[in-house]
This record gives sequence, structure tokens and C-alpha cells, in this order.
Amino acid sequence: MDTLTSLILIFIGAALINNFVLHYFVGICPFLGVSRRVDTAFGMGCAVTFVISISALLNWTVTHFVLRPGAPVPAWVWQAVGGDPGKQIDLSVLSYIVYIFVIASSVQFVEMYVRKFFPPLYRSFGVFLPLITTNCAILFGSLEIMKHLQDPTRLWGLHEALALALGGGVGFAIAISLMAGIREELDLCDVPEPLKGAGVALIIAGIMAMAFMGFIGVDKGVHSALGALLK
Repeated sequence: MDTLTSLILIFIGAALINNFVLHYFVGICPFLGVSRRVDTAFGMGCAVTFVISISALLNWTVTHFVLRPGAPVPAWVWQAVGGDPGKQIDLSVLSYIVYIFVIASSVQFVEMYVRKFFPPLYRSFGVFLPLITTNCAILFGSLEIMKHLQDPTRLWGLHEALALALGGGVGFAIAISLMAGIREELDLCDVPEPLKGAGVALIIAGIMAMAFMGFIGVDKGVHSALGALLK
């Protein structure tokens, strides 16, 4: 039960309380560039959720078994070549390179799938679909997972990594869809000329960030409710 509660809290924290876009301000490029129509924004949110989940799965596996300090695979190789078994191998310096490669591979898979089965959606994404590779929200999710794989006394499992990734992806989809809905309504409004485009979009993003601050403390309420429910 504690595990289930922990997973729910991680998910809610990543999706609402510590929303990747509106709390950490990562993934701003597609957030502003693909938020002009709700259908396109929702499709981008789904694509980012898929990519961040796949990359979290692969990056957790690589980090846990290869990159983190004391990982089993490099330790086994080190001993196989006659190295000192008491020496700890740390390949975490390679994390950025490995993560970007994994994310780029995942994005290529998504791009091929969308181009094959959803051509109108692929055309509406334009250059922003391949630019998911450089979406810092996805890399940020992998780095957050790596942060919880550094302490050997409290290593995150795969289920916790996937909860963070799914929460981050769903939070991104919520934020970009809300932004798209507001911007569609703004097309019917008389926006001052100097604020048209990116100006009013950034103002809206700031207001949304303040609104999402209202979710602070929700995790404590959810934890208490789940504790009472799962007794």
C-alpha cells in the first residue's frame, strides 16, 4: 500500500504540483510553438508523454545497470579484466550523451509512426515534432530519475521512474492543451498590437504558473486520504 501511495504522489507531484513547464520552466519551445490549436497541442502532449515514458524506461535501465556509481555491469567488466574489485566504477559522466541518444531514437520512432498513420497531425506539427529531441522537459525527466539513482540507500525502482515520467508527460499535455484553449479564445479578442504573439502567450504562461501554485499542499491531502482509504 505504501508503494501505491508513493507512486500516486510522485505522479500528482510531477503532473500538477511540480509541473515541468509551469514550475521548472522546461519544454517552453513546443509549449509556445504548438499551442495555437487544441487538437495539435493535445497531439503534441500525447507524443511528449509517449517519448518521455519510453526514454525513462530505457534511461532508468541504462542508469541502474551501467551508469550509476557501483552499477553491476561496469563492475563485472572491471573485475573481468583484472581490475581491483574494491574500486567503484562511476560512468555517470556519460549520462547526458546516453540520454540524448535514447531520446533521439525514441523521437524517430514516434515521428515515423505519426507520419505513417496520422499524416494531417504530422503536417500540423511541422518542425516541432523532430524538435522533441531537444525538448528539455524530456531530458529533465531523465535527469530527475538519475538524481534518485545516486544514493545507494534509496534507489528508485522502475515503477517510480515511470510514475514520474507519466506524471511529467500528462502535466505537459495538460499545460499545453490549456494554453491552446486560451489562445484560441484570444483570436476572438482585441489584443494590443505590441502584445500579439509571443508577448501575450508569455503573460498567459505566467498567470497559469501562478494558478498551478494553488496545487501546493495537495499531496499532503492526497496522502492523508489514501492513508485512510487503504487502511
